[in-house]
Amino acid sequence: MADDRELQEAVARFVRAFGLHQPDQTPCGQPVPVSEAHALGELARDGALRQSELAHRLRLEKSTTSRLVTQLINRGWADRTPAPDDGRGVLVQLTPHGVSAAARLAEARAERFSAVLDRVPESERTGVLRALTILTEAIDET
Repeated sequence: MADDRELQEAVARFVRAFGLHQPDQTPCGQPVPVSEAHALGELARDGALRQSELAHRLRLEKSTTSRLVTQLINRGWADRTPAPDDGRGVLVQLTPHGVSAAARLAEARAERFSAVLDRVPESERTGVLRALTILTEAIDET
């Protein structure tokens, strides 16, 4: 039976193998910090989001998300505007350059995940995905 140390080691190996420990590039090799890539993905999928909602989705503190959005703005990838229904709220949306950057990242991500999945035996794929779901849910509960 697996214990917490085995889980720690397995997760650490996965993080290193997938490149999640490299702060200045995505696991798919793009020269974009992982946090920015995740923000681009959320904004590309759902359009303009309240900055607070982006923080919630990324599981980041509000101040960290504010700095992250500023980085996206400085790259020309996002704009920040007042929320129309709330004077204190802020909306974040991608610029045309941000949409292009998000599309490039999505393509690189799809290629990387496809290559990884191709190396997982077909009979094991459902189990791998289920295990990741269970692990994520367990983390969410802590």
